[in-house]
Amino acid sequence: MLQTRFAIAAVMLAALSLPAAAQFVPPPARPAAPKAIAPSPRAASCHNGASFDRFLAEVKQQAVAAGVSQRALSEASPYLVYDQGIVNRDRGQRVFGQLFTEFAGRMAAPYRMQNGQQHIKQYAAAFTRAEKEYGVPPAVIAAFWGLESDFGANMGNLPTLKSLVSLAYDCRRSEMFVNETIAALKVIDRGDLTPDEMIGSWAGELGQTQFLPTHYVNYAVDYDGDGRRDLLRSAPDVIGSTANYIANGLKWRRGEPWLEEIKVPQNLPWDQTDLSVQLPRSKWAQFGVTYPDGRPLPNDNLAASVLLPMGRFGPAFMAYANFAAYTEWNNSLIYSTTAGYLASRIAGAAPMRKPAGQVAQLPFNELKELQQLLVRAGFNVGKVDGVLGQQSRAAVKAMQIKYGLPADSWPTAELLARMRGGTAQAQPAATVR
Repeated sequence: MLQTRFAIAAVMLAALSLPAAAQFVPPPARPAAPKAIAPSPRAASCHNGASFDRFLAEVKQQAVAAGVSQRALSEASPYLVYDQGIVNRDRGQRVFGQLFTEFAGRMAAPYRMQNGQQHIKQYAAAFTRAEKEYGVPPAVIAAFWGLESDFGANMGNLPTLKSLVSLAYDCRRSEMFVNETIAALKVIDRGDLTPDEMIGSWAGELGQTQFLPTHYVNYAVDYDGDGRRDLLRSAPDVIGSTANYIANGLKWRRGEPWLEEIKVPQNLPWDQTDLSVQLPRSKWAQFGVTYPDGRPLPNDNLAASVLLPMGRFGPAFMAYANFAAYTEWNNSLIYSTTAGYLASRIAGAAPMRKPAGQVAQLPFNELKELQQLLVRAGFNVGKVDGVLGQQSRAAVKAMQIKYGLPADSWPTAELLARMRGGTAQAQPAATVR
């Protein structure tokens, strides 16, 4: 799983077309070794003008130095070819701006919750073992499993080695993908997968929980005892490996919660509602925060943050230390919150409440204008793309505090008007229920 989620747009699009009850299907048939595609000259600028063949020879030398055998290199060589289409796809990717309730409504749909519960029953022994060994609850594993591939039904259909080496030759993240290419060769070398079995996403992720090859090397475990770590076909291996990664790679805290829905009062100190602010639950209770049904929060010192993915008028959650594992898995706040919410649903939590009224959302062009104004004000919002990422949210909160507005990190027409100079009248924002 890419922390930056290169393929998040594909995940969102896939959500629109998934069947009402996606079931496991075998991985795609193994394709014939791909034919080389002529590399684009622009890709070589960061390699001192070296051709792809020369670049590839250097990568192979690095792989040998890292312990990869000549046998593995020989087996993989027919697949180590350049595809400009992969690079174009990477450069052209975009994340679709969606409201949390829209995205979660699709991705955490009841059928996926039910499938998660069904898989926990079906593979009870592996889930029980994983929780005992790694401390990760079955619902947490099942939620990622469902979101990443619908339990193996949608793992991608592109040759992994071709994707990795193409992205390695490109200059955008060359070093990262060189390392991922070498890791994929190690997966082959130790006998987990053959080159023609390595079929996955265009960004080089593999298996039913979409591991990068480095994660495959470092965290995949053989849970079914067949001597291989097969994250494409073995459900026990998927369960154990995902638990290992969450526990040791993402530093999961055994026995602690991750995300709970809450109800917030209208007079909450909104500037405190941020993942960077952690207060004891007893303090949040003093502020008037309760569970959705009105039950009081525990009067204890367990640290938590209040998360408002759609501002003060949308759903509200208590995010605990373990929620950091979700933002590390995928730094998209919408995705990570959806994953945590789906896990809570699989574990038996009630559906989140619908907003009491309409939540106003700025249109795409106005969000982009707001980002431009934030940049002019000295903030780093990342890419000015009309999508509300975490950097944009932090900048919005800072400006809300400056103008004395409720600092809930949600961009509004009033904030945009203030930043325009206070004279221009913002257009009415789109509203959703």
